[in-house]
Amino acid sequence: MGLLTISEPASSKKSTRIKRAIGIDLGTTHSLVASYLDADKPSLLPDQSGHYLVPSIVYYGQSTPLVGWEAEPYLLTDAEQTVVSAKRFMGRSQQGIDARETAQLSQLYQLEAGLDHPMPTFQLKHTTVTPIDVSADILKALKLRSELILGEKVEDAVITVPAYFDDAQRQATKLAAQQAGLNVLRLLNEPTAAAVAYGFDQLNQDQCIAVYDLGGGTFDLSILQLHQGVFKVLATGGDTVLGGDDIDFVLASWLLKQQSLTLASLTRTERRSILLKAKSVKEALTEKASIKVSWNNDKEYVVTQALLDELTLPFIQKTLAICKKTLKDSGKKLSDLDQVVLVGGATRMPCIQKHVSDFFGTVLNTEIDPDHVVALGASIQANTLVGNVSEKEALLLLDVVPLSLGLETVGGLMEKIIHRNTTLPAISVQSFTTYQSGQNGMMIHILQGERELVADNHTLATFHLTGIPPMEAGLARIEVTFQVDADGLLSVTAQEATTGIKAQVEVKPLYGMEQKEILNRLKASYVHAESDKIQRELCEKQVESKQLIMALNQALPETDQHELTKEMYSAISRLEKALETSSDINLLNESFSELNKLAESYFSERANQSLHSWLAGRSIDGLERITND
Repeated sequence: MGLLTISEPASSKKSTRIKRAIGIDLGTTHSLVASYLDADKPSLLPDQSGHYLVPSIVYYGQSTPLVGWEAEPYLLTDAEQTVVSAKRFMGRSQQGIDARETAQLSQLYQLEAGLDHPMPTFQLKHTTVTPIDVSADILKALKLRSELILGEKVEDAVITVPAYFDDAQRQATKLAAQQAGLNVLRLLNEPTAAAVAYGFDQLNQDQCIAVYDLGGGTFDLSILQLHQGVFKVLATGGDTVLGGDDIDFVLASWLLKQQSLTLASLTRTERRSILLKAKSVKEALTEKASIKVSWNNDKEYVVTQALLDELTLPFIQKTLAICKKTLKDSGKKLSDLDQVVLVGGATRMPCIQKHVSDFFGTVLNTEIDPDHVVALGASIQANTLVGNVSEKEALLLLDVVPLSLGLETVGGLMEKIIHRNTTLPAISVQSFTTYQSGQNGMMIHILQGERELVADNHTLATFHLTGIPPMEAGLARIEVTFQVDADGLLSVTAQEATTGIKAQVEVKPLYGMEQKEILNRLKASYVHAESDKIQRELCEKQVESKQLIMALNQALPETDQHELTKEMYSAISRLEKALETSSDINLLNESFSELNKLAESYFSERANQSLHSWLAGRSIDGLERITND
C-alpha cells in the first residue's frame, strides 16, 4: 500500500493549484495543520523549529496570547493564566460535567458558568475565556503558520472533530473557526479522516475498516465500508470525555499516593507539575519496560508497564465495550473487518495495542504516525472540496447521525424523523395536523434520543408556527422538514400546506447533551424497549380516546333522550374514568371499543333516519330526475 509521506517545505515544488485550503486536527493535547505543497500529496506544516505538533496550550498572561510551545513553560511558571485541554469543554455545560471530571478539573481551573450561557468559563488571573476562545486562539496560530509556509492568505479549512461530538459541540467548533477567520468547508469526523489518509479510497477492492481513535481527551470507534470510491460510515460510537488525560490523572494520583499526598493537597502549580511528570512517564513506558521516577525531590519509585497496564485497564475496558456495541450497530462481525487502524497518541501505549489487538483478533495498522494521520486526511478532503480534484477522482464521504432526531407529538410522545446511524447528509419530511378545532398555532419541540416518551429524551430547540387557518381538528396539514448537513448540523422547517406559511430554526444550542447522558440514554433505549413500546401504545390510545370523546360531545345533542344516546353518555363516562384512573392498556382498549361501537351504531341509525326522512313522499320519477341532474 502506498502511504502518504511528510515533506519539508524546502523540498516541495511550487504549487500550481488555483486555490489553497488546509486540514486541521484540533486536538485535546496537540493540534496540527496540513496542506498540499505540490500536486501529489499532502504535507504537515511545521513551525520554524521543525515541530509539526502544536501543544493545545494557550497562555493569557500577555496582551497577545501565546500558543503551543511558547505557552508550554507557563504551565509551571504561571499556571493560573494558562489553559490546556480546552477541547474537553467544547459545547458542554458546567452543570453536566460529572463528579469524576469535576474532581479532576477543580485541581487545574477555577471554572464558573458563563454570564450569557451555561458553558463553563476559565477564570484566569486577569481575564475570563471560554473554551471557544481558547480553541479560536489555537486555530489562529495554525492559520498563521500555514500562511507563512504557503506564502498566501488561507481562509478555507476542513476541521476534524470526534465522530461522537453532538450538535452543540460541532457548533462550538464552527464558532471557534469563525472567530479565527476560517471558513469551515466541512467538519470531518476524525476516524473518517484517518481512513482517507491511509489511502483506502485508492484500493480497487471493497474494504470494511474499523478506526480505533484514542486521543488526549476523546475516544471514537467507527466502522466504515468502502465500495467503489464511496466511504460510508456504517456506525460510530465513542466517549467525548475519555482519553490520555485520564491516564495522566490516575498515574499522577498513584505517584502521590506513594508519598501520602493527594492532588487536592497541592498548589495549582504543583498539580501541573505532577501531571506533566505522569505524562512523561506514560510516554517513556511506550519504549521501556520500567522507569525510575521521582517528584518534588522525593525518593525514586519504579513504574513498570505492568503497573501502567493495571491503572489503564478500566479505561481500556470502557473503549472495548463501545467497540462491541458499535460493531453490533454496524451489522458487521469481527470476521468482516479487513483493517483495524489506530489513531491518536494514546494508542502508542503497548497495553492499549495489546488489548485492542486481542479484542479484534488481528494485527493493527499503525503505518502512519497516529498523531499525524487525522490532519493529513483532513487536508485531502479540503483539497477536494475547493475543487483541486476532478469529480471523477473525488472521494465521496458519507458519515452518520449519532442519535435519532425527532419532535414531540400529542400525548408526550417523540416521533423520530431521522433515525440514528442514518447516512449524512440527510433530509426527511413528515406531515402532521392540528389536534383541536380552530387551532391557529403549533409549537415545534425538537428532540434527540432513542426513547418513546419526550421526558426520556433531550431537548435541542423549540419554535412556533403561527398563522394556521382555523379548521376542524385534523384537517390542517403541517409539513415538517428535518435536514442534517454533512457537518452533522440540524435545521428544521415547518410549513402549512394551504397558505405556505413557514417557520424554521437552525439548531444552535450553547451546550449539548453530556457524553454520560448520551451513553445512558442509548443503554436505556435497549433496556426499556419493551416497556417503552407498551407505554407508547398506551399514550396513543389515550390520545385517540380523548379525540373520540371530544368529537362525540360536540356531535351529541344533550336533549336527545334516545336510549342509544343515553348508553353513549354512560360509555363516555366509563372511558373518561379509565383515562383518569388506569394505566392498563387492555382496560382502555375495552372501554374505547365499547364507545366506538356504540358511536358507529348511533351515527349509522341517524344516517338511516335522515335518508328515510329525505326519501319520504318522493316519487321514483323525481328521484331519477335528481340523479340525472
